[in-house]
Amino acid sequence: YGVPPGELRRRRGGAGPGRQPGHIELRLACRPPFDGRALVHFLRLHAVTGVEDAGGSRSVGTYRRTLRLPHSTGIVTLRPERDGAAAVRCGLSLSDVRDVGAAVERCRRIADLDADPVAVHEVLSRDPDLAGDLRRHPGLRVPGHPDGFELAARAVLGQQVSMASARALTARLVRELGDPLPSSDGDLTHLFPTAGQIAAAGPDRIAGPRARARTLVALAEAAAAGTVALDRSADRADVEAALIALPGIGPWTAGYIAMRALADPDVVLVGDVGLHAALDLRGPAAREALGRRASGWRPWGSYAALHLWHRVLDQRWPDEMDTNQSEGVAA
Repeated sequence: YGVPPGELRRRRGGAGPGRQPGHIELRLACRPPFDGRALVHFLRLHAVTGVEDAGGSRSVGTYRRTLRLPHSTGIVTLRPERDGAAAVRCGLSLSDVRDVGAAVERCRRIADLDADPVAVHEVLSRDPDLAGDLRRHPGLRVPGHPDGFELAARAVLGQQVSMASARALTARLVRELGDPLPSSDGDLTHLFPTAGQIAAAGPDRIAGPRARARTLVALAEAAAAGTVALDRSADRADVEAALIALPGIGPWTAGYIAMRALADPDVVLVGDVGLHAALDLRGPAAREALGRRASGWRPWGSYAALHLWHRVLDQRWPDEMDTNQSEGVAA
């Protein structure tokens, strides 16, 4: 992590004014180029009060969130280097320093730091329509997630509503069912509820349409039972098939989960209206046209999708980037 083991051990206690016990500062490097500004902006648009803070109460360009870790809990602060270097400054406030390895792995996952942007560029640059996007956002990453179930639950809650409504519904779920942190830190007050907690609560305690609440509980029950494995070691095709078998989850939601929770680099959401808008595809033939276009992006369709979403986002800056279609909204 760029810090000798002895230095990590030295930092287990209080490390100075304003530092919590178990606070560690690290520099996480990645392959260049790296568009950290776009990464943080995407995360900010999706931030849920209670578990995330992407700059509202702290400096712009920083993303903070709570983590559920093997031994205890933690708070992570991610701040891309301001000089354009391919690295992220990572601050970890851990209740148990034994979790440093797990926390760093989750941070690298959030920022997609193990991606190969040169390989992605080599393929996507063959599409002349993406040339401007690649120039504007060299090294664009696909934001991952530290908890596959949380991402999946948020995708379900975001179905058929605006991004703002999705965030509000998710924040309410966090307040109702999430575990409070032992000590809150600004906007960071809770952990996202586990699959077991949501399954035990049942649909009556989940705000929104009853059908969507039942879908969320069915997802939670499947995740708690191990029927759906929402981690990167799982077979992606099997996970997507298991998700689609659940009531209320279709190809868009399953694909979005695969993209951000399972790190599938080649997801093409052919029904996504944000992608249709970016490519000026209209009418009933839009899905088929997008599918044909995406064949040239393989195996990096997920990165092409992020570039196209950011094309829409750049036009609306700093407004929200809605990428919803009939089934769901990016959550």
